[in-house]
Amino acid sequence: MYGLVNQGVKDLVLNKFGEETWQSICDEAGLKSDRFLRMKSYPDDVTYSLVGAASKVLELSPEDILIAFGRHWVLFTAQGGYGDLFDMAGDNLFDFLHQLDELHTRVKLNFPELRTPSFRCTDVKASSLRLEYHSHRDGLSALVVGLLHGLSDRFQTPLDVTHEVKREDTGTHDIFFVSLTEPPGGAK
Repeated sequence: MYGLVNQGVKDLVLNKFGEETWQSICDEAGLKSDRFLRMKSYPDDVTYSLVGAASKVLELSPEDILIAFGRHWVLFTAQGGYGDLFDMAGDNLFDFLHQLDELHTRVKLNFPELRTPSFRCTDVKASSLRLEYHSHRDGLSALVVGLLHGLSDRFQTPLDVTHEVKREDTGTHDIFFVSLTEPPGGAK
């Protein structure tokens, strides 16, 4: 994964738990340096080690760490220079979800070694949809839950997320049921 991802993890920990906790996580992960170059590709193991170490140090499950990071990632990347791309991808949650693959295609222009997941919306209704998540990486479905909640915050659109189908069951992808907790337009 690119250094930008690891910087996002660092930013989350520093903002929520402070420098001392971050250093404990780095020590637990066996990192020699906590400086990550945004545009440099790092082995996925570095990120997975950070998540594992954060889980141990913070006494939270890896899933809870990934959910918190996913939610933080939306804000972190929007403030870190990708807000305009977010704006181009849609002005509401469902439009944005439909454009995720196109957004990743644009991001790849700056990160040539980037291996992004793929998303597909199905069973789309006015207040719900199913989101298929395809990735070559294992164990990141909780991150998607966090990303969806971060996007919910960004678009001020309350939602519920249910992890309906797990990759372990399909062999290829996860499916999330995303439902708005308020009808579109705020009508009851």
